[in-house]
Amino acid sequence: MGPLPRLSASCNRSTEGLLLLLGLTMTGVVILQVFCRYVLNYSLFWSEELARFLLVWLTFLGATVAYHRNMHPSVDVVFRRLGRPARTRILRFVHGVVFVFALIMVWYGTSFCYFVRLQITPALSLPKWVVFAIIPVSGCIFLLHALHFLSSKSVMSGRSGRP
Repeated sequence: MGPLPRLSASCNRSTEGLLLLLGLTMTGVVILQVFCRYVLNYSLFWSEELARFLLVWLTFLGATVAYHRNMHPSVDVVFRRLGRPARTRILRFVHGVVFVFALIMVWYGTSFCYFVRLQITPALSLPKWVVFAIIPVSGCIFLLHALHFLSSKSVMSGRSGRP
C-alpha cells in the first residue's frame, strides 16, 4: 500500500475516533441538560448551543467517513449492469466532482471563517470561526480521500464500488 492510501486510511481512523468522542460528548451534554432541567429545575444556558455545534461537526466529519467507506446513498441499478470501462469513467467522474466540491468547501469555508473571525457565539463566547472551521477541515479530508480514490487501481479497474 502506497503513502496516499495509508494517509487516507489513517486520517479516516482518526476521524472515526473524533466522531466517537464528539458523539459521546453531545450525548453527555444533552443528558446533563435534561437532568438539570427536569430534576434540578435549572436550565444550562450553554448546552443547546454546544449540542448544536457538536451536531454540525458530527455531520461534516461523518460525511467524510461515509465517503471513505463508500457508504454514501446511491441508486446503482444501472451502474451494476454497465461494463468495466463505463463504471471506471463514472467513478472517475464522481470522484472528480467530489474533488472539485471539496476544493470549493476549503476555499469558501476558509473565506467564511475569516469573515466571521471577530464574531463570538452568544452562549459559549467562542469565536465563530472555530465553529465554522469544520467546513474547510472536512473539505481537506474529502480532498485527501478523493485523491486516494482517483489514484487507486480499484477505481481504474471499475471495482471501487458504487458511485
